This record gives sequence, structure tokens and C-alpha cells, in this order.
Amino acid sequence: MPTPIVDANVHAVVPSVTALLPYLPAFWREQVATTAFRGAPESAWPPGMPMSRHPDARIPASGPPGSDLALLREQVLDLPGIESAVLQCAYAIESIRNPDGAAAVAAAVNDWLVAEWLEPEPRLRASMVVPSHTPGAAVAEIERVGDHPGFVQVFLPIRSAMPYGRREYHPLHAAAAERGLVVGLGYGGLTGNAPTGVGWPTYLVEEFVGMAAVAQSQLMSLVVEGVFDAVPALRAVVVEAGFTWLPAMLWRLDKNWKGLRREVPWLRRAPSEYVREHVRFTTGPADAPAAGLRHVLDDMWGAELLLYGSGYPHDVVADPRAAAPAHFTDEEATAMLSGTARELYGLGSPAGAR
Repeated sequence: MPTPIVDANVHAVVPSVTALLPYLPAFWREQVATTAFRGAPESAWPPGMPMSRHPDARIPASGPPGSDLALLREQVLDLPGIESAVLQCAYAIESIRNPDGAAAVAAAVNDWLVAEWLEPEPRLRASMVVPSHTPGAAVAEIERVGDHPGFVQVFLPIRSAMPYGRREYHPLHAAAAERGLVVGLGYGGLTGNAPTGVGWPTYLVEEFVGMAAVAQSQLMSLVVEGVFDAVPALRAVVVEAGFTWLPAMLWRLDKNWKGLRREVPWLRRAPSEYVREHVRFTTGPADAPAAGLRHVLDDMWGAELLLYGSGYPHDVVADPRAAAPAHFTDEEATAMLSGTARELYGLGSPAGAR
């Protein structure tokens, strides 16, 4: 019998700011009208980039790819073997500089997700969006809507004004863990900061590939700044930033921690042990040739850290079964395609309420 599949990375795209108007207070509806605010960017993926839309993902009659629930049912949820999916909404709240406006728009996006996606479709769960650039307001939004059974994760874009391990963010992580929410570190984020440690690149390919390095910096920050010691129940997922870089990064981090551990006395174990216990990674993109993937998996304790994520409607992984080729064991394939996601997000078998 085929293994049921939980797709841990499906994008829900806000089609336009007009879609959020019913969920905004009157004052902010007036602000949208009087300032001609056109909405935050709905995604960090440039719409014209070939990888931004998989060839098999049809464009809705109105709105960008990923903005239509009926098409998502047809192109994802109704595929053979798909049991449920977790929505990632990368609406760029962090690009709204007015902190009160950012909080209001974040709340509107979350209410839109509930009303337009989660309530009509019981097979869906979602990541909530928060104003990540104002940690206090992010905590307030988690407290407002984080107990809704449809939300299983808090979306944090990996490009940010400061690393998410910093103490300013510890209350955010605590609020998420208290409600059983995972923290999802997703592709994209604050456009005011250069996406490299040495300034602005010239070409999109540099930025696109370099996102993996940004994800590594965020992961190191969570571990080294002691987030998992301060909030032991916290779980995190690195979404759409690859995973094949992990063994080399952890080897170097463990090695240098041994020489510099007096600087971070709260780390009572090797950094790699925290990652193994607390962090998971979506499968797409798998930045390794098929022939070498088995070696990478063996260096990262098998496939136990992986969650299948199609990245729909992006061209990341074409077919769920392509994520479980012959060099995965049956046990690894089962865990990757559904078992790990069920455990991480508190899904039943089949998908049920958190």
C-alpha cells in the first residue's frame, strides 16, 4: 500500500491587498484607500523567474500562482497519495515599516488564511505570519491566533534585521512553543539588508543560491545563542533552503565549539545534538546529485531530519515520489513522506486536528 504523503511546503499567495480588506479594521481600510498602498510583496520568488512556477502548475484565472484554493486542490491535494499539506504564506509583512500597520496586515493575512483556506479545506494546516521585525508585536499575534487548530507553525523569513537567536526573539520562540507551534525559517525576507555577508550581489542567481548561507547563519544563531536551552520544547524547520550543506556546517561548528565553549557556557551539548533533536528540513531543493545523496544522508543520521515539501507552485520538486528514490530505505521514505511531519505538527493519522 503506498505511503500517504504530507506535503510540508505548499505556498498560499495573497492575490492582492484587496483580498485583505474584509479582514482589516476600518482605520486601515481607509489608510489603504487614501495612501494607495498596493500591499506588501506576496512572495520573495520573482514572478517571471522560471523556477517560480512549475510547468504543471496552472495559473489561476485571476491572481498569481498559488492564490487559488480550487487549483491547489486539483494540483496538490487531490493527487494520488496526498493526505494533507502545510501552507506557507510568505507575504512580506517585514517590508511594512509602520509597526502598527504591519501588525494589522499580519492579523488580516492570518484571518484570511483561516476564512479562505483552512475552514473550507480540512486537509490543510498553515504557518501563521507575524511582523517578525517587531518581536513584541509578533508575540501579540501569536497570542491572538496561535491557538487556532489550523495553525501549526510560525513563518519567519530567513532574511531579517538581526539573527533569530538573539535574546530579543526569545519571547517569540517561547510563545510559539507554549502553543505547540513550530518555527519555520522560510526563503526570503527583509529587502533592506544585503543577502550576503559582504554586501549586495549583482545577479539574481547569486542571491538565489546565497539564501542557503543565510539559512545557515540563522540556524547557527538559534543554536549558539541558546534558544533551545531557553525554550526546550521549541522545534524548527528550515523551509526551501536546502539541507545538503548541513553535515559540513555542523562538523565545523562542533569542532570550533570544543575550543570556544567557555564563551557559550549555556550550550551543554555539541551544537549538532541540538539540531538533531530540534530542527528539521524540507526536501526541496535537494542540492546534491542523486549519486551523492546517500552519502549526505548518512552524514546527517539518515533521512530522519527531512520532511517532504513540494514547494508548490514553485519548480522545486515535481512529484512526491521523486523525493523517495531507490537509495532511501523504506523506513526513511515513510518517515520523510509523512511520519516526521505528523509527529512534528501534531497531525493525526490520517490528518486530524492538532
